[in-house]
Amino acid sequence: MKKMSMLLAALCLASAPALAADYKCNGNRVEKSGSTHYTVRTSGADITIEKGGSTRGKAVKRGSVYAVEVGGSTQATIENGRIYKGGSTWSSVSEAQRVYDCPDLVAATLWVLDQQGQL
Repeated sequence: MKKMSMLLAALCLASAPALAADYKCNGNRVEKSGSTHYTVRTSGADITIEKGGSTRGKAVKRGSVYAVEVGGSTQATIENGRIYKGGSTWSSVSEAQRVYDCPDLVAATLWVLDQQGQL
């Protein structure tokens, strides 16, 4: 009886639909449904998000913190797996990765830019 209930539980979990991210990184491209939407450029530790050749925003390393900037103005900071806005926790990097299946800093930067209406 115990084996049967374990098998039933395993089958239920196996058939549960996984939540897939809307966007996925493929090299330096951010794709949705196989189509490139954004390009990720790196320069040292800094990350730039571009669309159609124009910069949407950047994640700039400042000590142990990354500042997400739009037009030189800081919109948020990323530190220790958290995204901060105005000193308060806004979200987590793992939450950003649910939408953007990308490395942590890229996903968090995209998430912030999206929240700010910059994508």
